[in-house]
Amino acid sequence: MLPAARVTRTPRSAARVAVLAPGGALFLLRYDNEEVGAHWAMPGGGLDEGESPREGALRELHEETGWHDLVLGELLCTWEHDFTRAGVPVRQREHIYVSQGPLRDLGPEVARAHAADGILGARWWTPAELETTQEALWPPQLAAVLKSAERPVHLGFVPN
Repeated sequence: MLPAARVTRTPRSAARVAVLAPGGALFLLRYDNEEVGAHWAMPGGGLDEGESPREGALRELHEETGWHDLVLGELLCTWEHDFTRAGVPVRQREHIYVSQGPLRDLGPEVARAHAADGILGARWWTPAELETTQEALWPPQLAAVLKSAERPVHLGFVPN
C-alpha cells in the first residue's frame, strides 16, 4: 500500500469566544465543513489583515451572534487543527477567549451570515452535556479545558 500524499495546508489565524452564562452553560454553534463534517464550536473565525486575535474574536462574536454587549476576558486556550475552507486545505491556529453573558437567543440579523458560513444551528450546552456528548466538539478537549485551573491551556496541534 502506498503512503497517502501529504496535503499542503495554508496557515490561517483565527479567534473564538467561549461565552459562559451563569451556571456554566456554554454557547456553541453547529458548523458544517467539507473535510471534517458537522461539529460544534464557539463563535469565531479567521482574522482579517492586521487584526489582533482579541479584535477578531470580538468582531466574529458580533457577526455570528448579533451580541454587541459582551466583553472579552482572559485567554482560555490556543490550538491548531486542519480543515478545508472554501476548497482550500488550511492549518488553523486559534486563540479562544472567555466572555460572561446571559442565556439568550441569537440576534435576528445573523440568519443570512449563518447560511453563507454553513452554520446549521446554535444552542447552550451545560457542563454535563459537554462532558458526555458523542458529537464532535472543537476543540475535542473542550470540557476539560473549561474545567482546567490553568489558563491559558496550550493544546498544540490536534489531529482530526
